[in-house]
Amino acid sequence: MANHKSAEKRIRQTEKRTIRNRYYRTRIKNITRAVREAVSSGDSTKASEAFKIANKEIHSFVSKGILKKNTAARKVSRLNALVKKMSVA
Repeated sequence: MANHKSAEKRIRQTEKRTIRNRYYRTRIKNITRAVREAVSSGDSTKASEAFKIANKEIHSFVSKGILKKNTAARKVSRLNALVKKMSVA
């Protein structure tokens, strides 16, 4: 266990950040899962709506500093490719 005030504070900060990061990680997974499920169901309008939500949320995570810009761009690009492939086929 920590013996210094600064170490105790660091433990408290780490716990808070861990909880916050866990929330955002699961949120990103759920957003992408919603798009993938909509694509696999074959409903193009549902897929495009889910993609719009995912695009907006992922880019808002960039502005909050949760994701890096290129990471968000990669995730959005892959989701967009899935939606486009479905609409063509």
